[in-house]
Amino acid sequence: MSKTRVGILTAGGDSPGLNAAIRGAGKAALDAGMEIVGIRDGFRGLAENLTIKLDKRSLAGILTVGGTVLGTGRDKPQAMEMNGRIRDMRSTIARNYRKLKLDALVCLGGGGTHKNVLRLIEAGLNIVTIPKTIDNDVVLTDTAIGFDTALDIATTAIDRLHSTAHSHHRIIIAEIMGHRAGWLALGAGIAGGADVILIPEIPYDVHNVAAAIRRRKQYGTNFSIVAVAEGALPMREAARVAAVVRHKKQAKNKTEKRLAKAELLQLQEAHAGHTLRLARQLEALTHLEARVTILGYVQRGGTPTSADRLLATRLGAAAVRLIQQGQFGMMVASRGDDTRAVPIADVAGRLKLVPPDHSWITSARSVGTCFGDHPGT
Repeated sequence: MSKTRVGILTAGGDSPGLNAAIRGAGKAALDAGMEIVGIRDGFRGLAENLTIKLDKRSLAGILTVGGTVLGTGRDKPQAMEMNGRIRDMRSTIARNYRKLKLDALVCLGGGGTHKNVLRLIEAGLNIVTIPKTIDNDVVLTDTAIGFDTALDIATTAIDRLHSTAHSHHRIIIAEIMGHRAGWLALGAGIAGGADVILIPEIPYDVHNVAAAIRRRKQYGTNFSIVAVAEGALPMREAARVAAVVRHKKQAKNKTEKRLAKAELLQLQEAHAGHTLRLARQLEALTHLEARVTILGYVQRGGTPTSADRLLATRLGAAAVRLIQQGQFGMMVASRGDDTRAVPIADVAGRLKLVPPDHSWITSARSVGTCFGDHPGT
């Protein structure tokens, strides 16, 4: 009787803890008598049949290593660039899946990955997913691999910025990753003692932010720390984006949807560099020097924290158990100290955003943090 043969790939942006999850799933599979095949460079690896052998030797020593030994990519199976043309590669991927004699595929990814996986499930692949993203925006799981490490990195950065802000009597603005969800900026802002936190879920008025900073100055504190998510929007911009999104959802034909999508892209391009504009605005309104630190990709790199290593190992082992039980089309979610299988169909196309009444928000407001929606609150 042939062994169960399992493929594993990482897709989307890299996150700390991916190698720990590969190791967790790989070693659990080998311990269960399965064969494990590494798929290189995300879904492109399945389209081009790019594989590497995974065994105990190749899985050794990767627990603490950042990035992913398999490589990753943002290719969409249904719209992949091949030889200069955009092609639907789902049938090719399904054919290679069968050529590799895979019984199941483990995919590590975030929101975009889950949408892509759903299309491959429809093509006949047996798939189990593991959530990873530093944005923590995957629904139906308490947390995702990479968030804790990114949170720790961003918090440490804010900690270090305090001394410069205090010494030079400046406003220091730290731009933190998070285009649509503000979990990372919110958590790091609270943990790092930021005076202002701006996130996508709470549109802000720069005059409210300036008023809060001026109030600190009146009380004798001539510096402020602002933690701002990439996707934080002023109120007017947020209202415009919301209107275009509604129009896109209500569009009656492809032309209307295409025009709405194009307008959204224009708004995104116009938003580029918003943190630098925010700094100039605050200088003018507060008469304090403002400096910007953009943390960027440093938040996604380096050694994963112990919490992410533990989470990745738990989810990797749980994914193998689902395969043993024949439960496919499921994401392994973290629930407290346990795991739960949730349908990928319930995950794909959804985002876990910060609720306005979340305990992190109310706690931050209680200690005087400004969110820009009201002066000093």
